[in-house]
Amino acid sequence: MSDIICPPESIYNLIPREEEKIIKSPRYMSKFSEQVKLQKDINKSSNKTMGPAQVDVPSTEKYLLKHSKEPKLPEKKSFQYEDVTCSKPPVPARTDKPLMGIHSNKNYIQSNAIENIMAVPKKQRPTYADTKKGDKQILENSGLVPKYIKKKDYGQTPEYLLQRRKEVKKAQQEYNNYVKDRMRDGAMKQLSDPERHKILQALKKNWDDLHHQYQGLSVVIDTTPKKYKKERLELEMKQLERDIELIERYKTIYIANY
Repeated sequence: MSDIICPPESIYNLIPREEEKIIKSPRYMSKFSEQVKLQKDINKSSNKTMGPAQVDVPSTEKYLLKHSKEPKLPEKKSFQYEDVTCSKPPVPARTDKPLMGIHSNKNYIQSNAIENIMAVPKKQRPTYADTKKGDKQILENSGLVPKYIKKKDYGQTPEYLLQRRKEVKKAQQEYNNYVKDRMRDGAMKQLSDPERHKILQALKKNWDDLHHQYQGLSVVIDTTPKKYKKERLELEMKQLERDIELIERYKTIYIANY
């Protein structure tokens, strides 16, 4: 037990060693310390010191009165309607006397009949009932009226779609011209349908082989090699799926000649 705790004896331990003195670097002192202290003393206010703040003593004449802190209501003003200028004249008082001596030759019965005969009938606005009690709403504001069919450009293709079609057609034309130029120079060749079909079948066969290997893996992945093999098979199968989808999506494929 003593051999484990104490180090083994050695002749080198008998040689006296010089004590190494650690030389510390001088303490850092900012050259702005005196300036900061002076500025702190100048900006220091009396309320920031210890002790009670020196405030003015309240006057004895300004003492707190009863109900002085309760909210005060605004002064009462006479109420007046906004449409008082358009309202009918008030009902005459009982003591008012009617104007006497005014005569008129107007036949009110005949004039009222003529006005009603010549009056234009009021057009009823279309409405709809939205509750079982018969509450009515204006039909024009409900969104059920097909106002769009009355527009000038109804049934026409919007301008932005026409512009987009032109841009797509122009881009496709430029791409076709570029492909023709590259094929004329011999830098690209088009993949034929039998070659494309052959490549597609080969990719699918490779995927079937990898899938057969993947199905043959152990149910319990408890070792590192099994884990790496499973991940490798999954990555290869995903890459083959992306390649197959790419070839099936595009019928025309160009290959660069290097």
